[in-house]
Amino acid sequence: MMPSFYQLLKKIIQTGIGRSRLLMAASGLGIAMILLLVAIQVHSDFDQLLHSQQNANESADFLVINKKITNAMMGQRSQSVFSPTEVADIRQQPFVEAFGFITSNQYKVTAAAPGDLHFYTDMFFESVPDSFIDVKNEEWKWTPADNTIPIILPNDFLNLYNFGFALSQDLPQISPETVKALPMKITISKGLMTEEFTGRIVGFSDRISSFLVPGSFMDWANNKFGTGEAPSPSRVIIKTKDPSDPALVKYLEDKGYTTNQDKIKYSKTKLIVQTIVSVIGFFGLILLLFALLVFSMFIQLVIASCKKEIQLLVTLGTAPRQLQRYLMRQFVPLYIVIGIVALLLVAALQWWASKQLAAHDMIVSPLIAAGTGLAALAVILLVYVVNRVSVRKYINAIS
Repeated sequence: MMPSFYQLLKKIIQTGIGRSRLLMAASGLGIAMILLLVAIQVHSDFDQLLHSQQNANESADFLVINKKITNAMMGQRSQSVFSPTEVADIRQQPFVEAFGFITSNQYKVTAAAPGDLHFYTDMFFESVPDSFIDVKNEEWKWTPADNTIPIILPNDFLNLYNFGFALSQDLPQISPETVKALPMKITISKGLMTEEFTGRIVGFSDRISSFLVPGSFMDWANNKFGTGEAPSPSRVIIKTKDPSDPALVKYLEDKGYTTNQDKIKYSKTKLIVQTIVSVIGFFGLILLLFALLVFSMFIQLVIASCKKEIQLLVTLGTAPRQLQRYLMRQFVPLYIVIGIVALLLVAALQWWASKQLAAHDMIVSPLIAAGTGLAALAVILLVYVVNRVSVRKYINAIS
């Protein structure tokens, strides 16, 4: 007789009002899971786009920082340099992975090109730690016994000469290879002290817009022609994992610092994407709560609709735990099916998105992240626990 009662319970669950409410609960749970999994997967993809080696933009990891020059600061040189306290504050920021000073010359520098180029200009030198330089060249070294100074020019400088100065003055344009082959006459002086060197261009930098010389030469020349004391830096360079980090951008704005705006222009875009992902995740959580509530109400209605049958089964000797296990067996396959379908749908979307992004040279894994799979499993377990508690509560209440 007992099997017939189990069949009756199964029939009540699968027909009438129970079926429609079950469909509504299952739909809500499925949508909630998809939204949650999409939010987690998008967060993983966004992290890959920003931080993976395949998408890395080496020059974007380094930022040259200086203070904004305002009208109030004009004529007050001390206001444009970084104090030791400000330097220490920059160093300890969580987005700073490496920090370096940009050292300026304390003497006058002039450069003259050989031959018929008729190029002569005042210029300046700066030096940075070698680890921050994007030009690798064996000639990048200097000792006091050397008369040749290796120099790194910014790419922008060569472009300005070729497409601005040279064209306007009817001078020949110069290729990078030619510039490297041409020696330059470098004169440094301070008062009556003057010394001439041969400057040789060893590379062009996209990272630092300055005329760079080795730190060993800068220290020697500042000691000989300058004050011999290390000046307070007016510019510093940092290495950061994410130039578009909103925290970094906010820090620069709050402190009145500035950097190459092109490198941090994606900060607002990142903030918008993070907000969208958070909103999707939030609505996914809200829908998950509603799905759990609907499932709980559905279980309550199912148990209430077969209250007499359950009481009779208990009277005939059926333990409440047996009824609980039977009812849970009706729901658990549904949870698993919903979880698998949601996971497969997100996996298909991820594969499609990876192909679309690859067409634009943006690489993400075509497979879903491990966190996405774990999240799907966690949701299934959560639904199982909540509904098991509900079943136990309502069975015990009427038995």
